[in-house]
Parts: sequence; C-alpha cells; structure tokens
Amino acid sequence: MVEDIKKDARERMSKSVEALRHELTKLRTGRAHTSLLDHVKVSYYGSDVPLNQVASVSVGDARTLLVQPWERKIVPDVEKAILNSDLGLNPVSAGEVIRVPLPPLTEERRREMTRVVRGEAEAARVAIRNIRRDANQHLKQLIKDEHLAKDAEKRAEDEIQKLTDEFIAQVDQVLKEKEADLLEV
Repeated sequence: MVEDIKKDARERMSKSVEALRHELTKLRTGRAHTSLLDHVKVSYYGSDVPLNQVASVSVGDARTLLVQPWERKIVPDVEKAILNSDLGLNPVSAGEVIRVPLPPLTEERRREMTRVVRGEAEAARVAIRNIRRDANQHLKQLIKDEHLAKDAEKRAEDEIQKLTDEFIAQVDQVLKEKEADLLEV
C-alpha cells in the first residue's frame, strides 16, 4: 500500500515537471524552433486542428519559421491562425509557403518573460507540494484504518519528502535552463 502511494506520487510529480517543460516550450526565446507553433489551432473544414496536422513547420534560419500547408487553399487560414495566436508574430505569405519572422526580443520583454517563466515554475512547485500533501493524507488514512504502523508512516513520509525534494530540484533546473535561454542575446 505504501509503495503504491509512493509510486502514484512519483508519477504525478513527474507529470508536473513534464507539464512545466511543455508550457515553457510555448515561450519564445528569440531563436526559431518548430515547437513554438505547436499550440496554434487552424480552422480546417469546420473544426480546429493543430497546425502540425495541416502543414509542415520547419526552421528557415535562426529567426524565421517556414510553414508549408499541405493544401494551397488553407494558406490564408493558417496565416490567420498564426496571426491570432498569443505569440505576437506576423506571418508573411509567399505563395504556398508562409514565412514567420521572429522579431528580436528587447531587454524589457526578456525580463517580462523571465517573470512569466518563474511564475510557471512556482505553479509546478505548488503542484508537487500538493501531491506530497495528498500522499501524506493517504498515509494518515492508512494509520487511521490501522493498516500501517506509526513508525512506518514516518519512514514513508520521509521518503515522500525526498521524492518531493528531487522533483522540485528538477523544476529548478528546468527554470535555470529556460532563464539562461531567455537572457542569452
């Protein structure tokens, strides 16, 4: 029972770190990378679909993404979807290919994005702490139901705390890498 609680906590904490990584890929760092457009949805035959399902996205150079829709008639829809995304990008259509230039980040914008990254990291830390709290409550319930001895609960709580520390360290590492990426000129 205790092992199941620890295993569940580990899985959920791991998912929190992965969710943070996924969220941070949406923030642009001044360099072009295809995952920047992953969350853009395009209206395609009446339904919203991810951009990568209707077009190929590639990196043209360090500051340009190239989007090539698979059907010529949806070029305007793709262009509109990129323009309306919260990324602040201005796509330029060149026939069948859409060029998405990434404007250079100003120092002020870099600082603002660093604050956003820190907020995302703190949200991940809070999620991990909440998972720790849930695991500890499950342990207390086992004690209450007399399925676990008090000293075993203390050992299990210590192990869950070590797990929590490990995943918070991972969040801190992800944060450090993204901040370095953002502040790099």
